[in-house]
Formats: sequence, structure tokens, C-alpha cells
Amino acid sequence: MSEQPPQPPEIDAARVLADLRELQRRTGGADGAQRLCWGEGWRDAREFLTELLGEIGLEGRLDAAGNLWCTLPGADGERGALGLGSHIDSVPDGGWLDGALGVMAAVGVLRAWQDAGATPPRALTLIDWADEEGARFGRSLFGSSAAAGRLDPAELAGVRDAQGGSAEEVLAANGVELAAAVRAGEQGAPGGGLAGLDGYLELHIEQGPELERLGRPLAAVDGCVGIERVRLAFSGQASHAGTTPMSDRHDAALAAAELALAAEAIAVALEGRVTTGELALEPNIATAVAGRATVTVDLRHRDREPLATMLEMVRAAAERVAAARGCTVDEIPVWRIEPVAFEQSLVALATEQADGLTMISGALHDAAEVARAGVPTAMLFCPSIGGISHSREEDTAERDLLLAIERFAQLASRALARDV
Repeated sequence: MSEQPPQPPEIDAARVLADLRELQRRTGGADGAQRLCWGEGWRDAREFLTELLGEIGLEGRLDAAGNLWCTLPGADGERGALGLGSHIDSVPDGGWLDGALGVMAAVGVLRAWQDAGATPPRALTLIDWADEEGARFGRSLFGSSAAAGRLDPAELAGVRDAQGGSAEEVLAANGVELAAAVRAGEQGAPGGGLAGLDGYLELHIEQGPELERLGRPLAAVDGCVGIERVRLAFSGQASHAGTTPMSDRHDAALAAAELALAAEAIAVALEGRVTTGELALEPNIATAVAGRATVTVDLRHRDREPLATMLEMVRAAAERVAAARGCTVDEIPVWRIEPVAFEQSLVALATEQADGLTMISGALHDAAEVARAGVPTAMLFCPSIGGISHSREEDTAERDLLLAIERFAQLASRALARDV
């Protein structure tokens, strides 16, 4: 008779929750999580993660893009590893669970196998992706894009953060050379980066209101929406607020404001989503008409064609409002990703854990880049109270967190045992 595979050990969900609370104690406060990537809070979070891995006898290693990989070897060394992970960085004044839930749940899965003294059927690889949020330089999914071979370092060359630091300088201070970040695709898991994985799972909060509205504690995620993100720079004429007649003004700020409203109408009409969450004015003083206004437009849709249509309509609206106010407009590409579908058989396993509920993610996750690289991928969502995320008010009921952690571990066990 063939030897039966070991029974998967049970995860200590309460310990995972305690780890999350300790992470927030170390890197957060009354204003929310302070783990902006490449900053001190993020480095403190990484140090805590390294401590947790060390407690179970494991050691992580960094790739060229700053991603942290940690592998627990499995019984079958010929099979690819199962990746588990998310990101530990946050937006400024962010939530305590966003990204961190998936990382700490992955630690919990590895801890369960180690504490039981058991060997998983094949390797388990924890991944903490670097700079998922893109909050500092506007380029989301930095680390996972690099590992997937989809990062163009030129996109960030010379880009500066709010404090004036360039991407090259800030990354270098964290041991990452921007131009060499693409080498991450050759590193990481046994077998080399994403090529060493034959599956990837991510647990995350929903960051929206649908699960709460449905009264459901979990959903499987079958894909992520596509995104087109651009900056539109309106150039008019700076002039005196008190002496320039209204009819003689070339107000770039008002052109940007009109564009924001037009983009909202476009998104509603095409059943997509748009956010104009970043606006910079020059000279940005109360007593001058703005001579320049730069607005960032983030467009999202689950289908490729409507997403492309939304972008073209926004471009046309920008030209129209600029001309009406005697301004010009230039487009500066920021980032884009096409809609991504996850692998059906792995989504089916996730759907079983979610009691039959499946949804698409309106937020973007590292799982999208992993899936685009050809790795079978699936996610689980748990509810966000009030649908709030990217805010200090972000929270999830404790019972929902515990259930999500337990079901994520069960999903990992099912995925470990499946034939690929």
C-alpha cells in the first residue's frame, strides 16, 4: 500500500490575529497604519515578519525588487511550490488589515506545519510583495510586477515622492536598485521566482461593502478589474485673483474640476469606476488663478473594451474642457493593467471554502500579476465593516477574521493535495 499523505495541521487562527494586532501596535497608532513602503514603518513591519519566521526556524530572503520569500520544503521536491502571501505595506494612515492579513495568515499556515513537526506534500512559499500599494510613487504592484517580468524601470525613473525623494534614491536606501529590479523574476521560490510556483493563494479583506450587504462572511475571488491610470496636466495662465476679470481667465483648476465631473459621468454611463483622487495646482495660493493643474484619473472596469472606451472618452472630455477655458492639456501615462481572470479549478476550491459565493475584485492585488504570469491563482475575501478601507477606520469583525483564516488554511491544504 502507498503511504498516505500527512493530514494537514490546523492553523491557530487566534495566534494569527494576535500577530496582526502586534503588527499594528508596532507600526500604527491613532491615525492608522504607518507602513508606507520603503519607509521606517515598513522596515519595522518587515523586521517583525522576520522575527515570526525565525520563531519557527525559517528565514526569508529578498529578491532584486525587495520582495521577501520564505520556503518550507515539501515531501515532493519535483513539484512546484504553493505560494501564499500578500503585502505588508500600507497607504499613509491606512488600515491594519489591508495586505497584512494575507501575510500573517501565510505565516500561520507555515507555523502550523512546523509546530506539528510535519512535512507538507510539496513546498509552501510565503511571499511578502514589496510596494503593492504604489502610494509613494503612483506605480502599484511594484514587486509582483517585477517578479512577473512586467515592470519597466523607466516608468519610475526620475519620479519623486511628496518629500522630493526620487524613486532611485528611495529604493537604493532600501537595498533595491531600480534598474535591476526586473531580476526578481529569476529569484525567490525554488526553481526561480514565479516559475517555481504551481499555485498561488491570497487572503484579503474585501475593501468594499458587498459581503456585508449580502450578510456573508467569505467570497472566492475569480479575477480583478482592469485599470487605466493617467495624469492629465492642464496649462492655462496664472494671474491675479483680484484684478483678472472672470471672462479673461484661463483657469487650469476649473478645467481639471470639469474633467473630474465629466469622468464621473462617463464611469456611471459605462458601469465602471473612476477616481480623481490626486490634484496638484500651481502656484497653489489663494490669491492667484491656477496656471497649471495636474489631476490623476484612475479608471476601472471588469471588461477590456469598456475600459478602453472610458479612457478615450476621458481624453476627449479633457480636450473639450481645456479648449473651453483657453487651456491646453497633456497626458502623462502612470500605469495600466488589463482585467485578469483567475484559474478556474483553483477558484472552484476557493468557492467551496466560501460556501458557493464568488465575486470579482474591484481593487487590485498582487494576485493579478501572479495570474498574468501564468501561475494558477485564487483569492478569498472577508468582509470590511462599512466597506471602508485605506483608512484608519478599516476593520473586520473578529469572528469573520477567525473564520477567514481557518478557511484559508483549509484552502491551502486542498491546493497542496491537488494534482496539477
